[in-house]
Amino acid sequence: MTIKERYTRVIGWFRVNMPVAETELRHDNPYQLMVAVILSAQCTDKRVNLITPAFYEKYPTLESLASARQEEVLEIIRSCSYPNNKAGHLIHASQAIMNKFNGRIPEEVEELITIPGIGRKTANVIASVAYNKQALAVDTHVHRVSARIGLTAKAKTPLETERQLTAHIPPELHSIAHHWLILHGRYVCLARKPRCTECGLKDYCRYYSVNQGNQICPCSS
Repeated sequence: MTIKERYTRVIGWFRVNMPVAETELRHDNPYQLMVAVILSAQCTDKRVNLITPAFYEKYPTLESLASARQEEVLEIIRSCSYPNNKAGHLIHASQAIMNKFNGRIPEEVEELITIPGIGRKTANVIASVAYNKQALAVDTHVHRVSARIGLTAKAKTPLETERQLTAHIPPELHSIAHHWLILHGRYVCLARKPRCTECGLKDYCRYYSVNQGNQICPCSS
């Protein structure tokens, strides 16, 4: 199977079987989305969604967060991973947006990544989800699933994965493709025990094709 054929079949399967794919982070505006995505780094969306209601109540606006004390933010987000670092990221990002962008979270990825605490993945999520830009964010799920299926080859970094994916996926599908791969990685192509027998993509999966005669699931490698 050529790389073009694999992309065509994988995209076709997702379009039929997952026509609607959206973030599971609860938010009502770009500010809340920024907070949720920063908190979600190496943390489950379920955990983040438990934290954010109290956070949004305490800090309802970007301005209120920009003037917050780190120890107060830390107290609210303590149950997520790396809370001290994330508390700093949230405050510094808010302060930078207030100072550099007049309090409005920018729409473009290249502007977003200049903000302290906002990396490329976070920037792509904000651009695509909040502003409907065609951006494809790569997190650990996307990076892992893309390699297993065979959509990417020898991509050592999220940026390399992003470049390979966007080179083959039509621009109008970049945003939804991000969610396709995340949700597939979250519920089917699990990191430690992937559910290959119930995976609708196994006929197009490079590892499954190579190892389907083995006793172990090929996606566990």
